Amino acid sequence: MGMNKNTVLAWATFIMIVVGLGLIAMGAFRYDDVAGWGFASVGFGFFAIAWVFNALKGRV
Repeated sequence: MGMNKNTVLAWATFIMIVVGLGLIAMGAFRYDDVAGWGFASVGFGFFAIAWVFNALKGRV
């Protein structure tokens, strides 16, 4: 049983959400200076790309 395109996009979405949460958590709890804002903004960028991957499921 192989992975089709929708399964690959679902896994990519899940992994990007986990990485995005990790980056936001690092920005919130690890770094108290300007670097924290950078980590958090990149984490929200990961959420945006995961949203696009989720929207592409079934259309590719």
